[in-house]
Amino acid sequence: MEKKLFLLDAMALVFRAYYALIRNPRITSKGKNTNAQFGFTNTIIDLIKNQKPTHMAVCFESSTPIERTNDYADYKANRQEAPEDLSASIPDIRRILQGLNIPMIDSAGYEADDVIGTLCKQAEKLGYEVFMVTPDKDYGQLVSENIKIYKPGYQGGEVEIMGPKEVCEKWCIERVEQVIDILGLMGDAIDNIPGVAGIGQKTACKLITEYGSMENILANADNIKGALGEKLRAGREDAIMSKRLATIVTTVPVEFHEEDFRLKEWNNELLKEVFNELEFKTIGRRLLGDDFGEPAAVRKAAPGVQTDLFGGVSETSVTVEETEEVIVGLPTKNIHNTSHEYELVESEGEMKLLLEAIQQHKVVSFDTETTSIDANDAELVGLSFSVKANSGWYVPVPPSKTEAKAILEKFQPFFNETDRTWIGHNIKYDMLVLKWYGAEIKGQLFDTMLAHYLVEPDGKHNMDWLSNKYLGYEPIHIEELIGKKGKNQGNMRDVEPAKVKDYAAEDADVTFQFKDVFSPLLKKYDVQRVFDEVEVPLVPVLTDMEFEGVRIDTGFLNEYSRLLEEEARKHEEAVYEAAGVRFNLGSPKQLGEVLFEKLKLDPKAKKTKTGQYATGEEVLSKLANEHSVAADILAYREYTKLRSTYVDALPLLINKKTNRVHTTFAQAIAVTGRLSSNNPNLQNIPIRTERGREIRKAFIPRDENHILVSADYSQIELRIVAAISGDPAMSEAFLQNKDIHTATAAKVYKIDESEVTKDMRRKAKSVNFGIVYGQSAFGLAENLQIPRAEAKEIIDNYKIEFAGVTRYMDETINFAREHGYVQTILGRKRWLRDINSANFTVRGLAERNAINSPIQGTAADMIKLAMVRVHQAFKEHGFKSRMVLQVHDELVFDVVKEELEAIKPVIIESMQSAMTLPNNIPIIAEIGEGINWLEAH
Repeated sequence: MEKKLFLLDAMALVFRAYYALIRNPRITSKGKNTNAQFGFTNTIIDLIKNQKPTHMAVCFESSTPIERTNDYADYKANRQEAPEDLSASIPDIRRILQGLNIPMIDSAGYEADDVIGTLCKQAEKLGYEVFMVTPDKDYGQLVSENIKIYKPGYQGGEVEIMGPKEVCEKWCIERVEQVIDILGLMGDAIDNIPGVAGIGQKTACKLITEYGSMENILANADNIKGALGEKLRAGREDAIMSKRLATIVTTVPVEFHEEDFRLKEWNNELLKEVFNELEFKTIGRRLLGDDFGEPAAVRKAAPGVQTDLFGGVSETSVTVEETEEVIVGLPTKNIHNTSHEYELVESEGEMKLLLEAIQQHKVVSFDTETTSIDANDAELVGLSFSVKANSGWYVPVPPSKTEAKAILEKFQPFFNETDRTWIGHNIKYDMLVLKWYGAEIKGQLFDTMLAHYLVEPDGKHNMDWLSNKYLGYEPIHIEELIGKKGKNQGNMRDVEPAKVKDYAAEDADVTFQFKDVFSPLLKKYDVQRVFDEVEVPLVPVLTDMEFEGVRIDTGFLNEYSRLLEEEARKHEEAVYEAAGVRFNLGSPKQLGEVLFEKLKLDPKAKKTKTGQYATGEEVLSKLANEHSVAADILAYREYTKLRSTYVDALPLLINKKTNRVHTTFAQAIAVTGRLSSNNPNLQNIPIRTERGREIRKAFIPRDENHILVSADYSQIELRIVAAISGDPAMSEAFLQNKDIHTATAAKVYKIDESEVTKDMRRKAKSVNFGIVYGQSAFGLAENLQIPRAEAKEIIDNYKIEFAGVTRYMDETINFAREHGYVQTILGRKRWLRDINSANFTVRGLAERNAINSPIQGTAADMIKLAMVRVHQAFKEHGFKSRMVLQVHDELVFDVVKEELEAIKPVIIESMQSAMTLPNNIPIIAEIGEGINWLEAH
C-alpha cells in the first residue's frame, strides 16, 4: 500500500494565499476579507484531489517564544505586522482543517519548519514518501530521495516538486545539507538572519563550491585575499550564528503516529457551517455536492471580468463598511416559505388588469426574459412587472416578432410617460432588447445595480447575491429552469410559461424591493448626485451606442493577419539562427535555458519562483538594446499576440444581423468609475506600438457617405491633478497653454524651457504620469533605464518644484485615514478599508489608491458627462450621425459627411463644458476625422 504524507507549512501558505488576491480581495456580505481562507482551502483541496495523499498534517508556529530568539534577539525582528485580515483568518482556517479532519501540529518554542523537519524524518524511516508543502527555500536542507519540497503553483503557475537534484541545481551545491552553509553566508533578509555582510548568493555558492562547508571557508579565511577575505574574517561570528539560526531542528518533541495523520471522513456539518459563513458557495458544492447550495444565477448583472479582447478589466477591489440598515447573514426566506402573488398574464382579461395596475402606479419594476445574455442576439421570451413587494406579473412573448411587437405596443404608452419611473437591475440590457423590437423607455430610470455600485463600488452586484445580502431572500436559480452551464444548457424559450412565471415575476419583485433599500443608502453615502447626474443619464446613451455598433474592415484584417504571420515567422527564424538551435519559442523554460545557459546573455539572470529563468517583457527589453535576439523575441511575441488576440478575433464578433461589431459597455465594474467594455474589449486595443496602432484601421465608417470622427481630452488627468492640488507651477503651465512636460522638465532641471531637450521632456513626462501613482525612484529608474541616483534626484526636485502636488498626496492620505474613503469632485467615493492597516504593504496599496482614485474617478465622471451632453445635443440638432465608441478619454463617432462641419463644434463644446475644474484649469478637447479610427485619431 502506498504511504504518502503531506506536511503543510501553515503560515507560509496562509501568507501566500492572502497576498495572491491582495489587489482583488474576496469580501463577504459582512465586509470580511476571505483571501487567506479561500486560497488556503483551495490548496488543500487541490492536494487531496490531485496528489491523493494517504496522510496529512498542517504545522503551525508555536504561540510561545521561539527558541532561536534566545540565540539572537533580532531573529525575525524586522518582519512587519501581519495584515489584520490575515490574522483574523486563522480561526476560520483552523475550523476548516477541523472539518476536514486534518491534524494541526505545533510544539512550544519551535517553528513550523522544525516540526515539519522532525515529522518528515520520522515518517521517512517508516517507509513514507514525504512532501513538505511550502514556498520556503530553507526546506531544501531536509530533502532526500524520499522527502521532497512541494511548492504549490502561484497565481496560475505550475506546481514545483524539488528533490535532491533540483535543490542542488538551484543552489549550485553538491549536497542538500550545504543549503545551510549558503544561508549562513548570505543570510536571510526575511528572517533577519545577518549572514556575512557583503556576501550574496552568487559569492556564497562560489565559496561553497571551492571549500565545501562554511567551517572550511572560515578556517581558510586568512588565506582568502582582498575584500572577500576581509568580509569573511570580520563576519566570522555572524556566519556561525547565522548557520545555527538557519538550521532546521529535527528533534522537536512531536511524534508521527500513523493513524493520527491518516486522512479520514470529513465533518460535513462543520464544513457546511464554515463555508456558509465565509460564503464559499463554489468550494462548498465542490466538496459537499450540489446539496450544499445552488450556484448563483447567471442574470444580466455586470458582465464578467476578463483581461483579453473578449472581456472587460477589473480594477483593485475594496469594500464599504456595512450599515445598520443592511440585513446580512444567511438567507432565511425563499419562494417556498414567503407569501407572494405572482400571476401569469396570457388572456386579454389578464392583460387588461395588468395595464390598469401599471396605470395606477408611477413607480414600476420591469424585467425581460430572453434567449441569450447578449442583448444584440437575444430573442424576447417574456416581460415581468412589479408595483409592490411580494407581487408581480409575467407576460409570455411568442417567438413571432410581429406578435411580440404587438404585445410591446400595449406597454409603449406607459414607456413614453416621462414622469413614470422604471426600476431595473442592469436596465440597459432590457432597454437594448426592447430597442431591437422597436420599443423605447422614455420615462425616468432607477437602476438598482448602479445604485449599489455607487454605494459599494468594489462589491458584487448580481441580483441573487444582493438579494441574499440585503433582503435575506434566496431567489430561484436559473439553472433550475434551463439546466447547468455548458453546451447542453437550454434557454428560456424551452421552458413552459407557467414555470417561468415564478422566476421572472420574482426578479421584478426583488428588484422593486431593492429601490427601497438603496435609495436611502445613496443619500446616506452622499452619492445621489453621481447617480442622478452621471450614471443613470448615461444608460440610454450606452444603449444607443451598443445598438449602433461599428463596422469592421474584414478585408484589411485578413491581409494584416497574413502580414503579421510573415513578420512573426521572420523574427522566429532570426531567433533560431542566433541561438544555433531550434526550440519551442513559446516555452519560457526552453527560452530561458537558450538565452542564459547556451548564449549566456546575462550572467546575473534572475529566476522566477518556480526556478525557471525570467523571460518576461521587462527582462527582454533590457537585453534588446545589446542583443538582437532579445529584440527578435519581443517582436515575435508582439506580432503573434496581436494576430491571435485582435486581428483574427475581431471578425468572429461581427453580428450576423447587422454585419457590425457591438461592444458591451459596463458601468459597474471599475471601482474608479471608468467604463469597461467586452466583446470586444476596446480598452485593451494597443496604441503604444506601430503594429498595435494599425489595428485601429479595421474600424471604419458604415458606408461611403460617412466618416469617422475621434475626439479626446488633452492630458485630462494632469489637468485634474493641477485643479485639485492647486499647485501654482502646474496650474500656471495649463493656464498659459504650455506643453506640460516641457514646463515640468524646465522646473525639475532648473533651466529655461527653451533649453529642455527631448530626453529631458521624456523623463519629465514619466514623472508627471508616475508620481501620483506612487512611482518610486527605483520604478522611475527601471522605466527610464537611468541610474537610481538620477531618478531620485528628479523626483526630489519634482516634489520641491511642485510642492502643491506633494501636499495633495499627503492631505488625501490623511483624509482617507480619517474618513475611510476618498472622492471625486462630483462625490463618487472609493472606500479604503486597509488605509489604517499596520501592515505597510497592504496600507501602501490603499494609500496609492487614495491618491489616484480621485484623479481617475474625476476623469471618468467627466467623460461620462460629456457623453450625456453629446447625446442630448445630437438629438436637439436632429443629427443623423451617431456616437459609437468610448475608449479611455476618447469618443468615436460615425458621422454623416454632410454634418461633419456642423457636428465638430458641438462635440468640442459638449466635452469642454462637461465639468468645471477648480482653480479655473481649462479643459481642452481635440478632434480629428478619417476613413478609419487610426486616421481619425
